[in-house]
Amino acid sequence: MPRRLVLVRHAKAVQGGPTDAERALAPRGMRDASALGRWLAAEKVAPDRVVISPSRRTRQTWELAAPPDAPAPEIDERIYENTLDDLVEIIRETPPETQTLVLVGHNPSMAELANTIDRQLTDYPTSATAIFELDDWAQAPSGQLITFRVPRG
Repeated sequence: MPRRLVLVRHAKAVQGGPTDAERALAPRGMRDASALGRWLAAEKVAPDRVVISPSRRTRQTWELAAPPDAPAPEIDERIYENTLDDLVEIIRETPPETQTLVLVGHNPSMAELANTIDRQLTDYPTSATAIFELDDWAQAPSGQLITFRVPRG
């Protein structure tokens, strides 16, 4: 059975803050993250595994977008470290019984991964979300783009 990989770039964050990791969502980001949640519900995304960056803005994005029955997110520093290799490693570590994996992270690594899988995805703004189909997690970073959206609220 094909696997679904959902790549979410966090919603719009405020500029500045005590540290980059503590930057919160801007009001527009909160609206966009809620719109993302509605879109994920319409696409019937039911994650078995969710891995997110420890940053405040990614945690807030997922809190507003997550379906009610979503599993608790795994916080993984590698997503905040923001490299393509780290994201691919996380995907490949996913247990084979997982059907849908959601990653919530940052650019440039989210855009790099999306573009590595599908060369058409050159722009990956805040709230951008791509859903890919893979035969097996070990195949990452190859797959087929199913849909792409930039939800706005």
